[in-house]
Amino acid sequence: MLLALTEGGLLLLAPHLVTWMGIGTFGDEVGTSSRPVLVGSVVFAALGIASLIAVGLYSTRQGTDLTGVAVRVAAGIAAAVVLSALVYYFLPGISIGRRTLFMAAAIGAVASLALRAAFERLFEDELFKRRVLVYGAGRRASTLLALRQRSDTRGFRLVAFMAAEGDESSALDERLTRRPPDLFRWAMEQQIDEIVVAMDDRRRDFPMVELLECRLAGIDVLELATFLERETGKVRLDVSNPSWIVLGEGFRESPRLQVIERIFDIVVSLVLLLPALPLMLVTAIAIRLEDGLRAPVFYQQSRVGRYNQPFKILKLRSMCQDAEEEGAVWALPRDPRITRVGAIIRKTRIDELPQLLNVLRGDMSFVGPRPERPEFVAELAKSLPYYRSRHAVKPGITGWAQLCYPYGASTSDALEKLQYDLFYVKHRSLILDLVIVLQTVEVVLWGKGAR
Repeated sequence: MLLALTEGGLLLLAPHLVTWMGIGTFGDEVGTSSRPVLVGSVVFAALGIASLIAVGLYSTRQGTDLTGVAVRVAAGIAAAVVLSALVYYFLPGISIGRRTLFMAAAIGAVASLALRAAFERLFEDELFKRRVLVYGAGRRASTLLALRQRSDTRGFRLVAFMAAEGDESSALDERLTRRPPDLFRWAMEQQIDEIVVAMDDRRRDFPMVELLECRLAGIDVLELATFLERETGKVRLDVSNPSWIVLGEGFRESPRLQVIERIFDIVVSLVLLLPALPLMLVTAIAIRLEDGLRAPVFYQQSRVGRYNQPFKILKLRSMCQDAEEEGAVWALPRDPRITRVGAIIRKTRIDELPQLLNVLRGDMSFVGPRPERPEFVAELAKSLPYYRSRHAVKPGITGWAQLCYPYGASTSDALEKLQYDLFYVKHRSLILDLVIVLQTVEVVLWGKGAR
């Protein structure tokens, strides 16, 4: 958020800086107006931030090097210029002028790169990391040491693991420490920001009074499952118990959210259908040219929707016509059933465009868990707990799991995606949907997770 506010401020100031330097003009290019137009600058800054989100530069899982960041910044600022120009064309009264727009974009791109380099160094400093005490040193606590992704651990530092009575033995590192006589005083001396309760058996030696003292002093005290959910963006089923899932926050439905979601789905689908129709027409011609004039262009398949109700999903056909003569199977890497045209449209997600009709019909939402086939659902529901809970919301064309995890073709992959899907079901909102839609642009442009 701090990066977004700073970057947005720089993009907002860039047009004013151009004018102050005398290398651009606000208003019409012929110079009929030189008065700064704040609204035009706000439009450029807002579209700039949205474009940078869309190319993945606000994703905590972004792991590209400086060159990759530079490419994404350039792509994001270029998209902001195009979108701003369109807005100024239809609303000429807020235009900042072509010369000012291009110069502001150049300044904004340079400033964004410099800012991100500074933030990268700044937030690696221990000063900006939360100091975390883990109360527990057994099996549950050891799951924190399994966090390998840099994005999962960049926001905190594990100061110590404090053994509790009843913890199962586990191989922990040198941060293992004994419980002090006064836990509250120790936490204050060590400048602890959060205490994660990760005991294997809470019925023994639970320091209720000391933890309450810490909480009243401003130290956050939270469950291991809650901590992992916040840091990893998924519901960790291996450390969650039924009471935490049922009695905790989230997993709620409201009529107002349903109405907002439906309006959002209709608006986004209608806006995307306009550019999607020519793409689908070209793809249909390509499919016919490859497989023959009588070859089917579309492919309908039974999927499980909201409340476990089946529906027919619509896709552009990307596999040969006899792809499933031997039954339903997951797509494999370099699957021989995929046609040449199919390989392209699956990589670019063009094969999913007809699902906009499913959204308009109400079978799907634009954002939600990906719908699975009934055969796979029946199999996975037997082995994965809470699997049917993902069907409490409408399935989507894109979703949180698709952003966070690549295409999966096994039960273990299904478990990982289920944990991300449950996170979405628990926290879904219009803001989260907007973020997912914007970040889906990166998935399409860079071909992430396609198979």
